[in-house]
Amino acid sequence: MTLKVFNTLGRKKEAFEPLEPGKVRMYVCGPTVYDSCHIGHARSVVVFDVIARYLRVKGYDVTYVRNFTDVDDKIIDKANQLAIEPQDVAERYIKEFYEDMDALNVERADIEPKATAHIHQIIRFIEHLMDEGFAYQTNSDVYYSVEKFNEYGKLSGRRLEEMEAGARVEVDIKKQNPFDFVLWKSSKPGEPAWKSPWGMGRPGWHIECSAMSCEYLGEMFDIHGGGKDLTFPHHENEIAQSEAIFKKPFVKYWIHNGFVNINQEKMSKSLGNFLMIKDAIKAYHPEAVRLFLLSKHYRSPIDFTEKAMDEASAGLDKIYSLFERTVEKVGLATVGDTEPGDCWEKFCEAMDDDFNSARGVGILFDTVRKVNRTLDQNNGELSSELQTAILTIQTDILRIGQTLGILLESPKTYFDKKRSKVLQQKSIDPSVIENLIQERNAARREKNWEKADEIRLRLQDLNISVEDRPEGTIWKITN
Repeated sequence: MTLKVFNTLGRKKEAFEPLEPGKVRMYVCGPTVYDSCHIGHARSVVVFDVIARYLRVKGYDVTYVRNFTDVDDKIIDKANQLAIEPQDVAERYIKEFYEDMDALNVERADIEPKATAHIHQIIRFIEHLMDEGFAYQTNSDVYYSVEKFNEYGKLSGRRLEEMEAGARVEVDIKKQNPFDFVLWKSSKPGEPAWKSPWGMGRPGWHIECSAMSCEYLGEMFDIHGGGKDLTFPHHENEIAQSEAIFKKPFVKYWIHNGFVNINQEKMSKSLGNFLMIKDAIKAYHPEAVRLFLLSKHYRSPIDFTEKAMDEASAGLDKIYSLFERTVEKVGLATVGDTEPGDCWEKFCEAMDDDFNSARGVGILFDTVRKVNRTLDQNNGELSSELQTAILTIQTDILRIGQTLGILLESPKTYFDKKRSKVLQQKSIDPSVIENLIQERNAARREKNWEKADEIRLRLQDLNISVEDRPEGTIWKITN
């Protein structure tokens, strides 16, 4: 099946054909590093991490660029609040970004440029825009003239003449048009500043991405991504900047992910429902957070609720539990041990349809249910044919896990971590559980079923499930 992607520019799914056969160049807007990353940031980063992983699975040579905006009004304001240098603020939150994303199994982008390391390229880009007549200087500021770019609004579907001044932009008397945007901003005393032909100052937000994407991916590249909120004005302005200079399409495929809501409300600091990644992964296993983020199609909004996270956690438990069962029956496979099977092929069909991870996750859970049913129906020895089939499915699930960035731990490690976290949260001493299980086993040996059932119910009240196996009784945390 041919990979199809929804292109925001054309507002439809299109067959994916990179500019250079076999190679994909992709740029995704990264964070402005003035605070801890929230769950909305996590969704965008995880979505494009999976897109990059899947493109590589498809055999493409991917060059993935994700930037850091490390000079900005918000960073300067935070530095003033903390009485430290803006650069120190940026470095602090870049470090925290990596800690969060490492916990979520996010692979590093191939190139991760910072705006402050590309001032020369940005100044040169602005000079080209001025030479072409698309930019003008007012005192020590430089603005882009949106009226000069005839196709302004083509990505977002907005027509310049229909936009009302002051409706979505701050009116500035220095601008020729209220929708003109700053390319170079004169600095105030004490602010970060660089020497330029227009005076000491710093770059505007939009220009940095045009300059850095050109530096590493060329005048035109395959995929530009980011959150849906970046469509206008940020990505619209990037198009205006780059196409004004190079006179060719800037990007072939524009991909935007949907928002994360919290309990059906838009996430915002004013509502007090701003969920930081570091808090989410304290409460839930990072792979459960990642599985949740991939459980809806990337273009759709997703609602972070306790119920949704409990479902994601339970689903992850089921997958790891299946691995535990199949390892006992057929051993542990590794990717490459067997040829891809039906499960993997169905997963790829889902991903080929605009990276539909939601359907891919559904296929994963269907497969888990089927294998569990098969194992339940064959409590005795498995035939060699059935062992081979289960080994193939196990390998397919591992392939899917690698693509989605989950199932990267052994079942024992996974359940041990979960057990320790929950027991710590509930202030339960593991020795209490072990003693209860020993009492229950003694009651079962004495055929005192009433007492054994009573102890099982006490364990259930502690969210502990027990499973009696030939080699002994094991216990797990149920949520």
